[in-house]
Amino acid sequence: MAEPILEIENLSISFFTRIGEIPAVMNFSATVMPGQALGLVGESGCGKSTVALGVMRDLGASGRIVGGSIRFKGRDLVTMPDADLRRIRGSEIAMIYQEPMASLNPAMKVGAQLMEVPMIHEGIGAAEARARALRVVDAVRLPDPPRILGSYPHQLSGGQQQRIVIAMALMAQPALLILDEPTTALDVTVEAGIVQLVKDLGRDFGTSMLFISHNLGLVLETCDRICVMYSGEAVETGPIAEVFDEMRHPYTQGLFRSIPLPGADKTSRPLIAIPGNFPLPHERPPGCNFGPRCGCFEKGRCDATDVPMLPVSSSHASRCLRFHEIDWTAPPIIATRAEPAPIGDVVLSARELRKYYRVGSGGLFGGDSTRVVKANESVSFEAREAETLAIVGESGCGKSTLAKVLLGLETASDGAVQLGELEIGQRTIGSRDTRTVADIQMVFQNPFDTLNPSQSIGTQIIRVLEKFRFGDGHAAREAKMLELLDLVKLPRAFARRMPRQLSGGQKQRIGIARAFAGAPRAVVADEPVSALDVSVQAAVTDLLMDIQRRHRTTMLFISHDLGVVRYLADRVMVMYLGHVVEIGGTDQVFQPPYHPYTEALLSAVPIADTSVKRKRIVLTGDIPSAVNPPPGCPFQTRCPRKAQTGSDLCETEMPPFRELAPGHHVKCHLPSEVFAAMEPVIRLAGAES
Repeated sequence: MAEPILEIENLSISFFTRIGEIPAVMNFSATVMPGQALGLVGESGCGKSTVALGVMRDLGASGRIVGGSIRFKGRDLVTMPDADLRRIRGSEIAMIYQEPMASLNPAMKVGAQLMEVPMIHEGIGAAEARARALRVVDAVRLPDPPRILGSYPHQLSGGQQQRIVIAMALMAQPALLILDEPTTALDVTVEAGIVQLVKDLGRDFGTSMLFISHNLGLVLETCDRICVMYSGEAVETGPIAEVFDEMRHPYTQGLFRSIPLPGADKTSRPLIAIPGNFPLPHERPPGCNFGPRCGCFEKGRCDATDVPMLPVSSSHASRCLRFHEIDWTAPPIIATRAEPAPIGDVVLSARELRKYYRVGSGGLFGGDSTRVVKANESVSFEAREAETLAIVGESGCGKSTLAKVLLGLETASDGAVQLGELEIGQRTIGSRDTRTVADIQMVFQNPFDTLNPSQSIGTQIIRVLEKFRFGDGHAAREAKMLELLDLVKLPRAFARRMPRQLSGGQKQRIGIARAFAGAPRAVVADEPVSALDVSVQAAVTDLLMDIQRRHRTTMLFISHDLGVVRYLADRVMVMYLGHVVEIGGTDQVFQPPYHPYTEALLSAVPIADTSVKRKRIVLTGDIPSAVNPPPGCPFQTRCPRKAQTGSDLCETEMPPFRELAPGHHVKCHLPSEVFAAMEPVIRLAGAES
């Protein structure tokens, strides 16, 4: 038997603050074998990143390992002298962080940053280091390695920057690679390429990996084993397929019920959020940490003593006293089933909307000409009362620019935008009357940046009501504020709390309360759940749907998460480089025939279901610049089906907007027989799609 690369046994890590010791990780054990990838999953604050930093012995001034051992190739890192640690870090153990620009020096060229790794750790010369850098850049599939080495980080896209960070980690050929949410900030198509790259590198270089993620689909694709963490403890561990198909801890089951797997439906099969809140380290309950949120909790037993990891099989363990008593095949209990809201008349529409920006070409460098950025090009859509229209596409496709025009933060360069009978495309928010401003509101992506840290929650909601001229006095507005807290299912006592006293999900609920304070006709939700944990995502998503059904609000839901889109959207609009390339009902867009770009987006979505088989389509290249878009079809430079047109139309002519079925349109030159022969990208075992 091979010796483990990494063996963590009964690891306990605490942070020492003014209020005393705060245990962050308790009695954590895990093993990574040579060439193996272990996935660490769980909600924010569960201790995943703390374990990784413990392995690197990089816990800062307040963090300390208070128990257990971390053996790397048989040597205990906990007791290892600092000089030996410095030789191991970056050479034998490397770490890749979530935000690539946090790991790159903006003042140094990429080549110099890559070359210094082996020059420092191995003492090799500059020529040999550059040759290795060229080989590694080629290994991470970046085009034109000499040009990449001569570039500064800001001259590369986000996906290219992340590949450089991976290349930097590989420069010293480490035995263990720690990846902490390495794809969170990337588009789904870029994410697919990075995931495939990580899998190939593990196979080609024999590198062992500790892969930290909240995305169960990514872990399924990337890892051999999984460890689920909750409140500083491992609660379930085992081989990927066994844990996914035969989970034996209620928290693991709760995570899976919180994510929109194929088959989930917002009316007939809604997501089920884990009840309650994640416990703070100094508020952990006696016995099972998950007990207060567990539907299988047994008083006097589950809270009587600390719960150990118990064997489920020879390679599968669970921290649950009742795992052998629970009926894991029983369907979830759904308290109420929502009736689908009937779709009404058109509330918000756009016709041939264009938004161009004129930018200088560099007066700083002596130039005085201007260039045009075509952010939105010929965008047309209709959104109806009580309908959810999802807008999807990669970064730079024009989604957020469209939202700014709708909200009056920008004006349209051409075309028309109507809210009911009112033309709003040329009206900035400053020139709109109070009722129009209230009629179209926004829920933002990051709930942390939308609240004033120095004002109470109640005061901030009342201020919105004042702006919308609600009621005839403070008493009426205060009563309405309390009703809004009821609407978003928060206790009325939260009116007196400050934002710092709220969790991320609670802050987003306040953002929703403010958006609905003026009884809007339409709400633009820009990635409203992407910054939240999966269980909180489920609660916030269903809250939005519940409020929409009650108030019959039109919702434009901007997202890159096609799983969430499939769950909640009535119709889907796919954008690429400022163009609408496909629009139709959700069922139409998620099954063939597709636009080739939609097909690639769907193939890139990681799905946490072992029964799902996906066709792999990894797009190469980056989205072209909106300053200099390609001739003909905007997607032709990356389209894997361009050759099937049998002509050069894609490179010379803008495609027509064709109707494939009633209500389903694509902008594409592909012949009808190609569309007719398309196969599903996503297949379920025993199903056609």
